[in-house]
Amino acid sequence: MNRAQEKFTPQTITHLHTWTPSLFSFRCTRDAGFRFTAGQFARLGVRKASGAIVWRGYSMVSSPFDEFLEFFSIVVPGGEFTSELSQLAVGDEILVEKQAHGFLTLSRFVDGDHLWLLATGTGLAPFLSMLQDFEVWQRFQRIVLVYSVRSEEELAYRDMLDEILTREYVAEHAHKFTFVPVVTREQVPGCLNARITDLLTSGVLEQHVGLPMQAQNSRVLLCGNPEMVEDCRMLLQQRDMQLSMMRKPGAVAVENYW
Repeated sequence: MNRAQEKFTPQTITHLHTWTPSLFSFRCTRDAGFRFTAGQFARLGVRKASGAIVWRGYSMVSSPFDEFLEFFSIVVPGGEFTSELSQLAVGDEILVEKQAHGFLTLSRFVDGDHLWLLATGTGLAPFLSMLQDFEVWQRFQRIVLVYSVRSEEELAYRDMLDEILTREYVAEHAHKFTFVPVVTREQVPGCLNARITDLLTSGVLEQHVGLPMQAQNSRVLLCGNPEMVEDCRMLLQQRDMQLSMMRKPGAVAVENYW
């Protein structure tokens, strides 16, 4: 099969950043033909020593308009993919499928005034992409990003969040944004200290933000730990906030990388 017929393109890693011993982000070059909507993911491939290629889905951190692609990754001890990925250096090759995937996008919602973005760990990535895209600021009156991690050092991308709010196309809408950092295993000033599911059940999250989460005008995107995503989805279902389907718009959308 020649290069034009392959489903992927080889790209070059241009930047690496280590957040913690188990969290890192990286940038690579972007093929001119690669298109995606904020919130979608790419399937990335790494070649093992045997020559076999291992593939995994990773949401883009970068905006659809950046000339590079950026991804946020956890290191899974002994993981078939991340153990290879974490060994890569600037200048090394990574494979990127030509087609972007995923439905964790604003197109899942036909209406709504308040957008809640609930993330754990590397599930922050698609929401960073969205916050760099003008559509989210145009469509919603309030945008709440809830980011839950175990320890304070895992609160990645704080500087980037601050910087996004100063961008010319965002600045006049920055008042709409509320960031809620959550640290579950440490008491950190300015951060909530409980699982997202507990914060929802107790009502503490909504009290903290000063905004109710309800089916009439709230829209919720969930990304991160599969257990958190499923538990939150069930809790929201009890509020009559249903998954949004193509033919039946609802109030909730989740990502499924597989």
